[in-house]
Amino acid sequence: MTGQVAEAPGEMAAATGLLTVGVEEEFLLVDPHTGAAVPAVDLVMEQVPAELRGQVEREFQTSQIEIGSPPGLELSSIRHSLGVLRRALSDAAERAGVRLLAIGTGPVDGPVPPVVDKPRFDRMIERFRLLVPGPGNNGMHVHVGVPDPDTGVQVLNHVRPWLPMLHAVTTNSPFSRGEDTGYASWRSVEWERWPSVAPTPFLESHEHYQRLIRQLISSGVMLDEGMLYWYARLSAKYPTVELRIGDVCPSVDDAVLVAALVRALVATALADAEAGRPALQTDHHLLVAAHWRAAHDGLEGEAVDVTNGELRPAWELLDRFVERMRPALEEHGDWAEVTDLLGGLRRHGSGAARQRAVFERTGRLTDVVQDVARQTRG
Repeated sequence: MTGQVAEAPGEMAAATGLLTVGVEEEFLLVDPHTGAAVPAVDLVMEQVPAELRGQVEREFQTSQIEIGSPPGLELSSIRHSLGVLRRALSDAAERAGVRLLAIGTGPVDGPVPPVVDKPRFDRMIERFRLLVPGPGNNGMHVHVGVPDPDTGVQVLNHVRPWLPMLHAVTTNSPFSRGEDTGYASWRSVEWERWPSVAPTPFLESHEHYQRLIRQLISSGVMLDEGMLYWYARLSAKYPTVELRIGDVCPSVDDAVLVAALVRALVATALADAEAGRPALQTDHHLLVAAHWRAAHDGLEGEAVDVTNGELRPAWELLDRFVERMRPALEEHGDWAEVTDLLGGLRRHGSGAARQRAVFERTGRLTDVVQDVARQTRG
């Protein structure tokens, strides 16, 4: 929710024409015995190594903590940064007597931890009251560089129809308050309580984008530009587009895959815009339906084909989506790794499917928590 990273993520590498990418991940802090969320962020922050504190942030609730990777051209650098930060934060959590989970929302019932004591957050609570979503709502945000805001708006128009596919890939929160919710991403359902959460609208220009922000602030549904919770937006701080659709991924492998797919999607959008190819103007309500289906089914069910509104197996549409982006993946040197990571995802299932598989074997959510903690650390 804060959108803070250590340095400007995702600036375009001018010398090569390739795109750098930066990743933000939000995590849940839980009791190691019960799995319930705990308000331990201050204790964990005290244990973070000094050299990494610039890449670690408090989040909205005291049961959450966030990391931001430096921007990189190579997936290997993103993998290294996320791996170092996750391990360091897992160790810091354990020294503080808690456990770090890369999970969309808390699976175990318990008290809702308080919001971090910060004037902006206090104003949000005063304005929006009971919209605070349970024990902690944890997402993944990916920044990719664009040359200027006008081009960025064109990119937003081109990527908006394809975000439900990424939504399905990242589903990682099937349990809430001790029960299976029936959704692959319950975080998505909780997150949509906020009135500014929505698919990105089709935009006429950067001026149109700015005008909508001013109108939404005037209407009262946002305090400021930071509360523009569209699934893709222009960063208010960096020269990037920011895609913020998914649950935080359970493992570094999953996060690297999503970062690669997001960068390829943005690169494809830039190429289409430069070539004068029009963006697919998918109806807003069809996009809402496609995102709902993604949150409900994840990768293990069906998905909405936004080109015709029909339901197809999610994996079939994902394969088609990846093939569409193959030129961009090859240009960035990511095709082989993405192919390998997709094979792993196909074998192991989404994060939601993995959680359900553990629960089906043992019948204990504490075992689900332990397995997510293992994946989080890597």
